[in-house]
Amino acid sequence: MLTLALPKGRLAEETAVLLLSKGWLKTLPSEGSKELTFVSEDKRLRLLFVRSQDVCTYVEEAAADAGIVGWDILREGGFDLISPVDLKLGACRLSLASFPDFDLFAKRSKVRVATKYPNLTREYFFSKGISCEIIKLYGSIELAPIVGLSDCIVDLVSTGGTLKANGLKEFESILYSTARLVCNRSAFYHKHSELRSLIESLEN
Repeated sequence: MLTLALPKGRLAEETAVLLLSKGWLKTLPSEGSKELTFVSEDKRLRLLFVRSQDVCTYVEEAAADAGIVGWDILREGGFDLISPVDLKLGACRLSLASFPDFDLFAKRSKVRVATKYPNLTREYFFSKGISCEIIKLYGSIELAPIVGLSDCIVDLVSTGGTLKANGLKEFESILYSTARLVCNRSAFYHKHSELRSLIESLEN
């Protein structure tokens, strides 16, 4: 049996539908269920429902053989995982945003940036030769410049509706992200045939 960690929410639902279409599931997990695990009828696959930020940890620590996670989270964490398939689900982008009159290159000692992605943010600013102060937040990132906590934000954007509703403008896309299948390195060796079967079905 393969154990697959899925991020709770819409991406887990989309992945479950994909697995159903590929024959890995016969039925979908009950909508609105509070259960954290789900086993397929033929016992080929066990699903774990975890927070998106925790998927890579479950896989890296071998609590799951594989998982589905956004490229943004994978890049931010620098996890030691194999990433063989881009599922093309959950497309979004990590972007720099602020008020329309924001000038990234204006003279200031440091740009104050609110984000959930300190590593990718620091890498982006340093690549431009700009010193930045990272303010780590876990939600409602758009609020930070509105209340003066930061000069700008780096956050995930899909439609841009939330930015627009709060008077913010997207200036530059830093990273494009889609959902990826990731595998534990040991499991990729010890359960190679099962994982290869999963990979090939998701690739087609």
